[in-house]
Amino acid sequence: MSCGKRNDVGGAEDHHHHRNCVCEVVRAIKDIQDNAVDVDCQPCLTDCFLEPLGDLVAPSRRRRADTRVFTLKTKDGSPFHAFYKDTDFKDHDCISVFFRVESIFDGCCATLRVLEPRDHHGKEVDLLNECGTKIKLSKLCKVVDFDSTDSCVTVDLSCFCAVQCIKDVYLGVCD
Repeated sequence: MSCGKRNDVGGAEDHHHHRNCVCEVVRAIKDIQDNAVDVDCQPCLTDCFLEPLGDLVAPSRRRRADTRVFTLKTKDGSPFHAFYKDTDFKDHDCISVFFRVESIFDGCCATLRVLEPRDHHGKEVDLLNECGTKIKLSKLCKVVDFDSTDSCVTVDLSCFCAVQCIKDVYLGVCD
């Protein structure tokens, strides 16, 4: 099975039942954000299908949440990133790999809100390497919180191979 494709037993691609798993997961995240429903505990605490919204933060005690933060990986395994408008104008930390789903349309397209990565002090985390040319993966470990931005990106979800849910947070984003 290759990224984004299902093969039948004989190895021929099944065009009639083709579904993109990233598309389905992002659709599920949107549904969970829209409709919180109680379920029993799940074994993986960052499972994107975990309900209700807020369980990725604290499954044993419900916490107010309106966003399931997630990342996407491209077909080459690198994190998908997008630019956001930096409102403090003090620096150029305007790239993020963290998103909130805003809408899904035309089957597998989505509008994603770019989330600003923050450290445990509430300061922006600059995800770029020293040259400012690539995402430095070790900097992702410094991110513990997120802030909403006014920047959105429209994507074709079938172009991605993986989605990873990070955390449920309250951003006060109106739907």
